[in-house]
Amino acid sequence: MKKFLLDSNTIIDYIGGILPAKSIIWLDGIVDTEASLSVINRIEILSFNPLNPADLIPFEELVNTVDVIPLSEEIILQTIQIRRNHKLKLPDAVVAASAMAFNLTVVTRNEADFRKVVGLKIINPHSI
Repeated sequence: MKKFLLDSNTIIDYIGGILPAKSIIWLDGIVDTEASLSVINRIEILSFNPLNPADLIPFEELVNTVDVIPLSEEIILQTIQIRRNHKLKLPDAVVAASAMAFNLTVVTRNEADFRKVVGLKIINPHSI
């Protein structure tokens, strides 16, 4: 059962190895079974164009491991409401709406923006 939606910054920090060891161990335990991505996270992560193409491989592998939540009418309508009510950037609003549609906790270091969305559950991977 999916419980978490990994934000792009979490994935970058996780693959980059800049999270605390405790957080990396926790993410290692949830990635295969409890984690999802929003379609916007997939786009952000795979749009990275490193000098060495091999640097993209871990990101591709992670995206292929987790479920990717596509845009649905429910998520689109929720995104519109979040943007109207909280002035979030479009990618963050899509992530928040995707998490809310599936009752997932967003794993992100971007607490300031996501805390604006009432009812959205978040966890900062740097604070685990």
